[in-house]
Parts: sequence; structure tokens; C-alpha cells
Amino acid sequence: MKTFIYLFFCSFVAFSQPDREPLFTSFDGTKIHYDVKGEGFPVVLVHGFMSNSNSLKRGALIPELVKEGFKVITLDLRGNGLSDKPHSLTAYENNAEIKDVMALMKHLGFKKYDVVGYSRGAILTARQLILDKHIHKAVVGGVGADFTNPNWERRKMFAEAFSGKAHLYPETKGAIESAKRNGVDTLVMGFLQKVQPATTPTQLSKVKKQVLVIAGDQDLDNGNPADLAKILPQSTLKTVPGNHGNTSQSEAFAKEVAIFLKK
Repeated sequence: MKTFIYLFFCSFVAFSQPDREPLFTSFDGTKIHYDVKGEGFPVVLVHGFMSNSNSLKRGALIPELVKEGFKVITLDLRGNGLSDKPHSLTAYENNAEIKDVMALMKHLGFKKYDVVGYSRGAILTARQLILDKHIHKAVVGGVGADFTNPNWERRKMFAEAFSGKAHLYPETKGAIESAKRNGVDTLVMGFLQKVQPATTPTQLSKVKKQVLVIAGDQDLDNGNPADLAKILPQSTLKTVPGNHGNTSQSEAFAKEVAIFLKK
């Protein structure tokens, strides 16, 4: 009887676990969940902090890009969603998240592609512009130039708060509670803020790729997007209705991104 109960329990657990496929094994053995939709020129979408690819799937962007003839790749960055969540800071250091994106695109056989990042995903995209010669065009959404400062107080605050010192930063209470409520791995969130790249204005000023800087008209959460656009020599600046939380879901955002990538 005990054996039957044990086998039933194991079967239930296996059945109840979410389907993580497809999975890609990245450069260090970390397994990354991804999806592909549509046909055409490839564009990879990079989600933000305390999030995963579902945040992009709920909005208008993917249907718009597929309709306009793009092959859209989404992934859960390591530490998020259905991807592996290593509990070691070293697993996230040295641009590991960006290396995952690049390795996935190589695995899928793409030699040229566009990249669209929003919020923290845009911060990663900015660094990828420095590291990745295969990028055709890039979109950085929902950020200003604040992330270029390695001592950015907002980043340091969240790194501390998610590393057991939330009591020192009452303004982070809502974010911490939201993370716990949604089953986000708070230890990993601390790691991600610690390793978040601070690509310098000097580095960004040398980027020759075309870049769309886009944000909501009520979004200054991460600095003024106009300041970032001034640094990037081949940038286009667009503002659409919305705040930091809802802009990436909107039709206006989706249409501006599609127009830019199709040019």
C-alpha cells in the first residue's frame, strides 16, 4: 500500500510540473526555456526584472511582429520562469544572461537577428550591442541612461533588498511582496541586480547599429530615455502613451517597434 501511495505521489508531481520544453542547454549547462513563433527575419525578445517571457506574450508585440513577417523568439532568462535557477552568484556573472541569448540564437542557426529588450531586458540589450556582432537592429524600451552608472543607487538598493536587507529599504516592500506572491526566486533576483551590467556612455557612443529608444510618456522610472538616445549615435527616439508597467503591452508600442524593424 505504501509503495502504491509513493508511486501515485511521484506520478502526480511529475504530471503537475509545468512543461518546460523546448529547452536549450546553454554554454555552462544551464537549461533555458524558449519559444518560437512566426516565419521571417528573426527577432529575439528579452524580458525585464521579476518577470519571464509570459509578460511579453500577453501583449500586442508578438502578434504584431508575426503579422509583419518576423520569426519571434522568446526565452526565460536564467533564474526566471521555466529556465534553470542556479543558486550561485557565479552562475550569473560575466554577462551569463547575454551569453545565453547569443548561444540560443546560434543554436537556432541565425547569423543575423534583431533584439528587443524592455526594462532590465533593455539594459541587457545595451550590453549585447557591445558584445554581439550578429545584431542587425536593436530596441531598448523603458529605460533612460541611469543604468550606465555602475553606482546607480536604484540598482544597488534592489540588490541589497533582495539579499536580505529589505528592512533597510521600505520603498522596496511592494516589489518584494510581489515577487513572493508570484513565486519569483528572491535570492536569484538579488544576484541579478548585483551582476546587472553598467554599459558606459563611452562604450555606447561607439555602437554603429540602428537602435530604437522607446518608452511610455509617463515613464521616467529608469531615467530619461532622451538622455540615452543622445548617447547612441544611430538612435531613433519614440514616445508612446503609457507608464513603465503597461507600455510594453500596448498596440502603440508594438506598432512603433514593428515599423522600426521593417525599415
